[in-house]
Amino acid sequence: MSYHRFVVLGDSCAEGLDDPYPGENHYRGWADFVAARLAEDQPGFRYANLAVRGRRLDQIVPEQVPAAARLDPDLIALFGGGNDVMSRGWDARTVARRVDAAVRACTEISPAVVTFTLSDVSHRMPLGSRMRPRIVALNDAIREAAVSHGALLIDLWPDQAVTDSRYFGADRLHLSAHGHRRLAAYVLACLGLDHDPAWLAPLPGAAAEHGWRADVQWLLREVLPVAVTRTRNRLIGRQPGDGFLPKRPALLPMTRDDAWAPGNA
Repeated sequence: MSYHRFVVLGDSCAEGLDDPYPGENHYRGWADFVAARLAEDQPGFRYANLAVRGRRLDQIVPEQVPAAARLDPDLIALFGGGNDVMSRGWDARTVARRVDAAVRACTEISPAVVTFTLSDVSHRMPLGSRMRPRIVALNDAIREAAVSHGALLIDLWPDQAVTDSRYFGADRLHLSAHGHRRLAAYVLACLGLDHDPAWLAPLPGAAAEHGWRADVQWLLREVLPVAVTRTRNRLIGRQPGDGFLPKRPALLPMTRDDAWAPGNA
């Protein structure tokens, strides 16, 4: 099947953190790679990315789904839920309802929808084991919603790449360039399209192991500033993602040269 209008919804993981275009202040990520490959089969192909970092599922549905509907997509990719997992007042049943509403809304406006589970952060974060039960519950809800509403599912939970730190950025949460290529390969395979086999091949050599000093530096450099910012924003009534605009709000052409510009390979 060929696709003409590809629209991506979600949060920072859909935006492309942590895979910046070299020398630029915006991100590339798996969706740009997927779009460039889809464009090879369809001269009139267009791609929009409505993702906004920090957004929860209950924000994605009212903010991004109506905008997506106006673009009349024939393929949607929805990557969200990570910010719901990290939110205060976590409730598994509430988040499951959000997941169902988001997947249902996407399938109502597009004939093809791809959604994703989250990977296991406990392999790379000292405090990740505390988040593991929430991610398991979120993933169960995503799997159930995908089946209920006929969405395609990219299940990242069993992916062994989570044990290799090179697939993740400095915050150990968002994917690195290697990770985004790997995810793009999964999406293309799910759509029945060929991709660069190197994107799924194991990285050469061994990843550096995180010792306790690296863990302390990570906590001070990555976790503490985020915690302070979230606390300050909560006190002034500011929501995560406020002030940020969608990455690519309009349907625009996307070519291989856009994603593989000099220095981007």
